[in-house]
Amino acid sequence: MSHATQAAKFVEDQDRAHWHDQALWFVRAKRDRMATSLPEWETLREKASQIKAYTMSHLADLLEQFERNATKLGVQVHWARNAAEHNEIVHNILFRHDVHKVAKSKSMLTEECHLNPYLERHGIEVVDTDLGERIVQLNNEPPSHIVLPAIHRKKEDVGEIFHRYLNTEEGATDPEYLAEAARAHLRDKFMNADAGITGVNFAIAETGGFVVCTNEGNADLGVSLPKLHIACMGIEKLIPRAADLGVFLRLLARSATGQPITTYSSHFHGPREGCELHIVLVDNGRSEILGSDDFRRSLNCIRCGACMNTCPVYRRSGGHSYQTTVPGPIGSILAPARDANAHNSLPYACSLCGSCTDVCPVKIDLHHQLLTWRREIAVRGLVPLSKRFPMRIAGVVFRRPWLYRWLGGLARAIVPWLPRFLVYNRLNAWGRQRELPNFPKKSFRQTFRDRNEQ
Repeated sequence: MSHATQAAKFVEDQDRAHWHDQALWFVRAKRDRMATSLPEWETLREKASQIKAYTMSHLADLLEQFERNATKLGVQVHWARNAAEHNEIVHNILFRHDVHKVAKSKSMLTEECHLNPYLERHGIEVVDTDLGERIVQLNNEPPSHIVLPAIHRKKEDVGEIFHRYLNTEEGATDPEYLAEAARAHLRDKFMNADAGITGVNFAIAETGGFVVCTNEGNADLGVSLPKLHIACMGIEKLIPRAADLGVFLRLLARSATGQPITTYSSHFHGPREGCELHIVLVDNGRSEILGSDDFRRSLNCIRCGACMNTCPVYRRSGGHSYQTTVPGPIGSILAPARDANAHNSLPYACSLCGSCTDVCPVKIDLHHQLLTWRREIAVRGLVPLSKRFPMRIAGVVFRRPWLYRWLGGLARAIVPWLPRFLVYNRLNAWGRQRELPNFPKKSFRQTFRDRNEQ
């Protein structure tokens, strides 16, 4: 189903759509305040972009260096070509340790690989310990945002979900009360977990260590109590040196939530005594993107979500309308790279305003890549007829300036006088949520000519 069809369902509830828009713009405004508070902000962005460019051009060597150094620290390193191998590796490790309950901190890679349902089919309980993730998990839905997983849910929704599954008071919406209920619920899950699974924000080739960033400390608690820790990592999360880490930590939280730094930046350098630490390095299509001159820079993404918070389309259509683990502008690049046929509508879910590129902390040229994907989708013959036919007509008009001028004049003369039902009807999907602006009496060309003659 196309993005436009899914988005239409979201905007049917106009109050929710406006609230969602304003909530994300609030986060974007916080990001701007944090960015302008640092005189060296643009220098940090440029430095991060250069580090990522170096990493991608030396990725094979850096991955081998990371494996060597991690192994020296006592870490067991595994390689997975795709989601299926990743899930199988994780399950085999859990099976060998007779694990039945897992505490998992937020990891978009495990969402990408659909690890939770895979493990549940094998009789293993997986509890997402990030509060937002737990809310959507209880409600049997995927996250709608990579940093704010339940941003599409109001406190009234959360109260209803907690009443249904955690036996809180019916109608309770007080955030402190709901947070306390979640804390008590999750504390029990932490105490009884047989293993902890985390994602990886940054892995350092020079040291073999990695860093997990959270605001709730759930990753720390989830892996400190059990004797088994499994870290699942996309191969693009690598950085070359420990000295590079400070650049990204200063950018990440400011870009994601408008904080000066993430509350917890947890460093892991080998297992605790008597425990095991496993790292699963996952490709799952990343090497193919790495080989593309057009889309390679999308692998620079540090999953801050800033492009989603600023995107006028994402803010008004909701994350679930993208039908992919990573939604928004960056997801509209990554998803077609994995399956262009299934996600051919996503590059068109973009106004090409360039705001995503402006806020990206690692300077990915997001809107340029989205435009390139539109061309690629057309070349592959994946553009639906509903788009191809109007674009062919538009091509005929745009190639003939005289026809463009004549039709513009005709529209200014006729459309304002047409009965409303002839302009706004089922055939005009664009007009269902929008009003045409008032037509000017003169075209831009005429106004420009008149001013020059004065």
